[in-house]
Parts: sequence; C-alpha cells; structure tokens
Amino acid sequence: MGFRRRRPLVLFGVVLIVLFSSFVNGNSNATQIPITPINHDLYHTRGALLEEIESLVHRHPSKLSMETFSTQNKGYHAEMTVVTYCRNRKDCEDKSKLRILLSFGQHARELITTELALRILSILSEEEFLSSAYPLNLNNTLDRLVIKVVPMENVNGRKLVEAGDFCERRNGRGVDLNRNWSVDWGKKEKDYDPYEENPGTAPFSEPETQIMRKLCASFEPHIWVNAHSGMEALFMPYDHKNTTPEGLPSQRMKLMLEKLNRFQLNDRCLVGSGGGSVGYLAHGTATDYMYDIARVPMSFTFEIYGDSTASSKDCFKMFNPIDLITFNRVLNDWSAAFFTLFSLGGVQMKDLHPNATGSGFEKWVSIDDYLNGYLMERKSRYGKKLEVLELGMQEIRTYFRLFLLSSVLLMFMFCSRISKSGRQIVSAMSL
Repeated sequence: MGFRRRRPLVLFGVVLIVLFSSFVNGNSNATQIPITPINHDLYHTRGALLEEIESLVHRHPSKLSMETFSTQNKGYHAEMTVVTYCRNRKDCEDKSKLRILLSFGQHARELITTELALRILSILSEEEFLSSAYPLNLNNTLDRLVIKVVPMENVNGRKLVEAGDFCERRNGRGVDLNRNWSVDWGKKEKDYDPYEENPGTAPFSEPETQIMRKLCASFEPHIWVNAHSGMEALFMPYDHKNTTPEGLPSQRMKLMLEKLNRFQLNDRCLVGSGGGSVGYLAHGTATDYMYDIARVPMSFTFEIYGDSTASSKDCFKMFNPIDLITFNRVLNDWSAAFFTLFSLGGVQMKDLHPNATGSGFEKWVSIDDYLNGYLMERKSRYGKKLEVLELGMQEIRTYFRLFLLSSVLLMFMFCSRISKSGRQIVSAMSL
C-alpha cells in the first residue's frame, strides 16, 4: 500500500516556534536536520535505468519484449514502459501459463523498488543470477510463466524527486497513484494528509492508473505484486479495512507470505492485511482493486525496505538504502523472495482452471463492488471492452440504494393493506 510518512502536526510546530524562537534564531545551524542526497553511485537516474532495461530487452529478444504506453488527461501526459518475459516467445499467448503482473516505482521517492525491477529482469534474462544463498531451481518454474513488469510506474513523479524533492511520492500533478483506484475511493481518515494521500478528482482520473487498469484487464493476471518501500512487510488485501478476505484464496495468500517471510526474509516482515498491519487504513489502493474488482486470485503489496531511524524530512534515507552493503542485501533478499513467489504461485494455482479468477471463488458480487468498479472496465463474453463513465458512480450508488429502500417501503405498505383487508373480511363472516 506504500508506507506513509508521518508528518508533524502543524499546531505543535507553531507552538515550538513561539516558545523557542530565540533559541532557534541563535542556533539555526545546530538544529538543521541533514538531508541525504541520492547516491548516484548506487542508483540509476530514470533515463539511465529505462535505457539499461531497453538494452537488456534488445540483447534477449527471444525472452523479453517491451512496449510503451501513453495517455493524457486535461493536458497532463504520462508514459509507461512494460516489459514482458516469456521463456519462449511463441508460447506467450498460452493461457495455461501462470500470468504475473509486477509494478515498481508507483511512489516516486521509492527508488530502491525500480532497482529491484532491473535486478529481476537481469535474472530472468540470465545476465545475473540469484545469490548462492538461495538455491532455487528455476528451469521448470520459468517455463510455466508469463511475467509483465512495470519497472517505473510513476515516471513524472520520479522527475521531481531527481530534481531535489526527495519526499515526493505523488505523480506529476500531485495525485497519489495508490489512492486513485476505485475500491473505497475518496474516503478520508481522521489523520488524512493531502500532501501524502491526494486521491485525485475521481477514480482513475490519472493517466498512470488508467494505463495500469487497461494492462490488467488485457493480461488477466493470476498474481499481482505492487512493490513499495518504507518498511519491511508482506501485505495482502485489504488496505481499506482491518480484515483479510475469507475463504480458500485468502488462506493460500497468507500461507505463501508466511513461507516467504520464514525462508527468504528471516522473519523480518510484517505479514497480513495492509489495513490491519501498517497502522492506518488506505482507501483507493491498487491491490484492493486487483483483488476485489479485477479478481486477481493472489494480490500482494511488498514493502522491501525502510529506515525507522531516519527523520521524516530525510526521505531518501527513510525509503532507500544508502550504503552498498545494505543496497545489495535488499536486492539479493527480495529478488530471491520474488522468484520463490513465482515457484510457490505455480504450485498454489495448479489445481485451478487456467483462466481462474477470484470470481470463481466467490459467486456473489456485492452491489457496491458492481457499481464501484465491476462495470467500469471488464470484458463481455465477446471480448469487447465495456467502460462506464466513472464521474457519476457515487451518485449511481446513492440512487440505487434509494430505489431499493423505496421498493421495500412500497412492498411493506402493500402487504399491510392486504393484511387489513383480510381481517375485515374475516370479521364480517358469520360464525
């Protein structure tokens, strides 16, 4: 769900300024918090990283392919690179294969996630290998997979970070892409921070989330992972409430995460629902949409690194490792975790129909889900994409509930009239 930085209360800050203004004025240099810059010896710029990925694809055309998607909304333009891995390009359309969709760099300041995307693609192309500490046999696993990787979802936000705004997590026009999805969109908690969590003007108002939604609808993944940083955690739905889904799919997800945490991550991670583990609820997240609306059977959010000792103003240090040893440890541990997930996912999905989705596990779709996203974009039986205007979804739900309520009241009144008429007829009959 993307760890949210805790910002100090404005009122508290004002009080401190008033009480200690003379001290601060006299000792301004002593009270300044050092801000860690981007270490370019460790981290690629956005352009260099995407260029390296493009070169990787060109060197391995039998395994990797790359597409660039772009769209715009009200003058705001976004572009996104998607890399597809399939061990034999001829089999990429084989529906019996396990389909996995991975997103990195959704929050701009989390540079380490995009470096992990590059590492995973390098291992898939066999230019790099998993550490000897993780003896995984990948041959049989990779033959059964098709993987789509979005190495940098939020390119426009990344530009702002590289220009010096190290705390920026939103996109190029100030919207949090992980609050712009339709499940429980727009709800604000008491500690809502508009700087950190601006959900946009409507669900899917942002070109980036529009591209991701269309990618999911066309690819129909069995597994979704949204990679973030800010802490170490393995999250499953839900983010917008303090519960996990019921039933077999949820049990399988929880089991997979516990195995990953135990065998690859030394039990360092929080495991469970995002809403129940991270300390706050998040509304309008990608993972909740993938599970509830897109019906991806296994939907996860991985938080791969966090420095809890860093100041809330020192964002680069808080969200990214700044020394070579930690940098390599994070990439080694989490690339192994992802490849273990690929292996476990194949085992867990083996007994399901190749086109199985979450709707196969739950026969009923709630009215809220149906109106809040199920109709927004899906495929008809003929494969034609259906889209419904999103701006009026809140009103549609309200009118539908009013319709149901009025129908119930009318039925109640009708039954009452019948009941009264029946009593009058009975009382008029002679005994």
